[in-house]
Amino acid sequence: MMMTEEFEIDALDVIGQLLGWLDKGEKAALAIVIETWGSSPCPAGSLLAISDKTAFFGSVSGGCVENTVVTEAQDLIENQTFRVLEFGIANEDAWEVGLACGGQVRVFVTHISDAWRDVLEKLAAQRKDGIPAGLVIDIETGTPKLMGTKPADTSRLLDDATKFVAVFNPPLRLLIVGAVHIAQALASMAASAGMAVTVIDPRDAWASAERFPGIVIDRRWPGEAIAELKPDARTAVVSLSHDPKLDDPALKEALASDAFYIGALGSRRTHAKRHDRLAQQGIDEAAFARIDGPIGLDIGAVTPGEIAVSIMAEIVSRLRGGKS
Repeated sequence: MMMTEEFEIDALDVIGQLLGWLDKGEKAALAIVIETWGSSPCPAGSLLAISDKTAFFGSVSGGCVENTVVTEAQDLIENQTFRVLEFGIANEDAWEVGLACGGQVRVFVTHISDAWRDVLEKLAAQRKDGIPAGLVIDIETGTPKLMGTKPADTSRLLDDATKFVAVFNPPLRLLIVGAVHIAQALASMAASAGMAVTVIDPRDAWASAERFPGIVIDRRWPGEAIAELKPDARTAVVSLSHDPKLDDPALKEALASDAFYIGALGSRRTHAKRHDRLAQQGIDEAAFARIDGPIGLDIGAVTPGEIAVSIMAEIVSRLRGGKS
């Protein structure tokens, strides 16, 4: 399975900043990457909010491209209109304007009208509720509307190339079973990468706010928690407790879900015993094969931090379609 979106500034934060400017009585514009060719550090759907005070938040590429977008946005705010900007960068000029090597990017920029504000407020509300949404922009008229979307959809131009849909998914999730030392390092890494992390462990001494600052802690039994959290195609499940009473029920529920990654800590011998236990509970060979065990890429990891690196690398590899 491969997803094309990148870990980046959360779109909800960009929209929130823009709406905050409007609430203060400022005027604003929104820039959205609608198409890229070659190398571009920001994929289609990336956002940049710009105020009429030339403040900006988010990114559509960086460097001189961004400077030009901010400058053009001031004119669009004043004239209450929209425009599609196109940038083509040769390899020798790429670093200067913020493209890693030569490439092209098209950016839709619009002032925020009442209609746009209404759509963005509804979009922000849906995102806060964890509801995937698509913002459809008519490139020829500049008008927006909301549509439903599937969790794995990506931002793209539609078939007739006159409309662009920016897909706003909830954050990728990582559900960690077992509040062990590896989990402390892994939770921090995943959160830094933009994932919404939940640590599941009924043991109060292990699952404490002191050991996992800023991380959501779920103290239910893992099987119950995983069943109610309903892992989807944007969720990874990692079981680290090394205790079958915690791990096995969680893995069984994860295997019944659409989780894009399922991994379990333990040696090959431990994994073989896990296989036998789950087989007795009705898990067939095809289902069990979804569990990565021993967990993590084989990088010779030894310490809890190193093992966490190997797990995070395997999750990213699975997410991006890399080799593992």
